[in-house]
Amino acid sequence: MTSAADHAPDGITLLEAIRTLEGAGYTGQLAACDGGVQCFSCRTVSRPGDVNVERICRTEGASDPADMVAVAAVRCPSCHTRGTLALKYGPGSAPEEGEILALLDDSGRRQAERSAHA
Repeated sequence: MTSAADHAPDGITLLEAIRTLEGAGYTGQLAACDGGVQCFSCRTVSRPGDVNVERICRTEGASDPADMVAVAAVRCPSCHTRGTLALKYGPGSAPEEGEILALLDDSGRRQAERSAHA
């Protein structure tokens, strides 16, 4: 298992990031919603800090570098589906996306630290 510290290459396109992660087995989908992150497999809404972050890559739009999206490879804490979660960051993002991304980054760091000390 990889940790959030094992980032995919930054600066790739959104489609490349999703295809890479799907090829690695992250075939489910999760999305930001009111109250947290919703898994499309089991429909559970989880707190962002409870979502298991395994990888994160940050993309830039091919025609507009301000079109920035982070794609996280995550595992649903309820049904354990491995999937992707795309969140905008930077000036074009909604405030809740930035908050969720910060919580996911923090959660991933804690998970990586626990793995390193295990």
